[in-house]
Amino acid sequence: MNTASAEVLSVVLLLAVLGCAVVRPRGLPEAAVAVPAAGIVVVTGAVSLEAAREEAERLGPVIGFLAAVLVLARLCDEDGLFQACGVWMARAAAGRSQGLLVQVFVLASLITAVLSLDATIVLLTPVVFATAARVGVRARPHVFACAHLSNTASLLLPVSNLTNLLAFSVSGLSFFRFAALMLLPWLVAIAVEYAVFRRFFRADLAAGAEAPPRLDAPAVPVFALVTVLGTLAGFLVASAVDVDPAWAAAAGAAVLAVRALLRRRTTPRALVQAAALPFLAFVLGLGLVVRAVVDNGLAEALGHVVPHGTGLPALLAIAGVAAVLANLVNNLPAVLVMLPPAAAIGPGAVLAVLLGVNIGPNLTYAGSLATLLWRRIVREQGAEAGLGEFTQLGLLTVPAGLALSVTALWASLALIGA
Repeated sequence: MNTASAEVLSVVLLLAVLGCAVVRPRGLPEAAVAVPAAGIVVVTGAVSLEAAREEAERLGPVIGFLAAVLVLARLCDEDGLFQACGVWMARAAAGRSQGLLVQVFVLASLITAVLSLDATIVLLTPVVFATAARVGVRARPHVFACAHLSNTASLLLPVSNLTNLLAFSVSGLSFFRFAALMLLPWLVAIAVEYAVFRRFFRADLAAGAEAPPRLDAPAVPVFALVTVLGTLAGFLVASAVDVDPAWAAAAGAAVLAVRALLRRRTTPRALVQAAALPFLAFVLGLGLVVRAVVDNGLAEALGHVVPHGTGLPALLAIAGVAAVLANLVNNLPAVLVMLPPAAAIGPGAVLAVLLGVNIGPNLTYAGSLATLLWRRIVREQGAEAGLGEFTQLGLLTVPAGLALSVTALWASLALIGA
C-alpha cells in the first residue's frame, strides 16, 4: 500500500473509531470498531508490525495503570468513600448553595487528581446529584462542576488522566517534578473555573435552600482512605526508584480487592468488570490507528504547525493547537498525535500539550470521552445538559483558563526548570 492510500485509509478508520466512541450505536462498546480498525491498519501495512509492536509496548504500562486505578476507585466506592464525601459536603455546605459549590470544587479537584477523572465522572457525579437534593439546592452548578473539573483538575499528577500518563511516559520528568511544574497551572485553571461558575450560575446559587439538614457525621472508611493515601505515596516512591507507577496502582487495587474478596463483598467477575476491559482494548486500538495516521503524513504536517521553542508565545501556540485538535478529534487521539513533535522540543512543550488537551475539551461535548460519559450519567439522573449552555460555559472558561494556566506553566518552568 502506497503512502497516499495508507493515509486515506488511516484517517477514515480514525473517524470511524471516534464516531463509534461518541455515538455508540446500539450501545456497542468503544472497542467494537477500534479493535477491528487496528487489525486493518496492521494487515494492510498502513502501520508496520514493528511500529505496532512499539506502540503496544508504549501503551501497555499506561493501560495497566488505568485498569488498576479503575478497580481501586470502584472498590473505594463500594467501601463507602464517595457516600461519605457526599455527607461531608452536605454538612459543610450548611444549606448554602455557594457553600456546596466550594465543597464540590475541593472534592472533585482532589478526587480527579488522585483517583483520576473517571472517578469524578462515574462515582462522584451521582453523589453530587443526591447531595444537592439532600441540601435542597439546585443541582446544575454542582453537576456541571464535576464535568469541568474532571478535565481541568486532571492536570496535577501523571496519574490523574490517561492523557497525563501518555505525556509522562515521553516527558522525561520524574513524578515529583511533573507535579511541581503542574501545581501552579492546576491551581490557576481551577481558580478560573470557580470565578466563572460563580458568575455564570449566580441565579442558581442565589436561589433559596431548605433548612440545613441534620446529618450525623459519616462513618469514615478508614481502610479505603489509608489505602488511597498509601497508593499516592507509592507513586512518589516508585518514581524515585525508577519503577513504573502502574505497580503502585496495582498494589493499592490488590490490597482493597483481597480484603473485599475475603469479606465476600465482591467477586472476581466484578473486579474484571471494574477494570473496563473493552475500554482498555479501545485505547490500544485507537493508539494503533493514530500511529498509522501519524506515520503516513500527519507527523510531517504537524512539524510545520507546532511551533518550536519554550518561550511563552510558543507554549501558548502549542497549547492552542492541542486544544483545537482535541475538540476536532477528541483529546485522546489529539495527545497521541501531538506528543511526538512536542517531545522533540522538550518537557515544557509536552506539558503545554497537556494543558491544551485537558482544558480544551470543556468547550465541546466531543472534546473528551469523559464529558460524553458525564452527559449520559446526567440523563440517567433525569436531568439534561443542553449543548448551548455547555458551549457557552466553555467559551467563558476555556480561553481564559488556557491562557492563564500556560502563563503559570511558563513561570513554573522559569522558576523550577524542566
